[in-house]
Amino acid sequence: MVQLGKEGTLAAARRATAFVRGDDVMHKLFTELAYRYKGREGGYTRLLRTRIRMGDAAPMAYIEFVDRENELREAKPPTPQPPERTPLDPWTRSRISKQWPSATPKQTTTDSET
Repeated sequence: MVQLGKEGTLAAARRATAFVRGDDVMHKLFTELAYRYKGREGGYTRLLRTRIRMGDAAPMAYIEFVDRENELREAKPPTPQPPERTPLDPWTRSRISKQWPSATPKQTTTDSET
């Protein structure tokens, strides 16, 4: 639904109206939520598991939009990208292959080489 609000076209509004009933919800979807998540590609909601319901043991949870005021739980910071691995020099590669033969990639032979 948020993706339809971000599109902001008449066709998107008609598709959202088929699912969401209520002018106040449509207005909020196409104004407030579309503006809030304009830089986000996905992951608009968060699911917080709470407890098991007494009686039928159904799992209970809260679903909430992320990046809003009065969140139940703050968003996790983005994880940094791992550093680039430098390729091994030939001497190190030869030492590794002598100590651990299974660590080196096996070369496949074709029928034309044999």
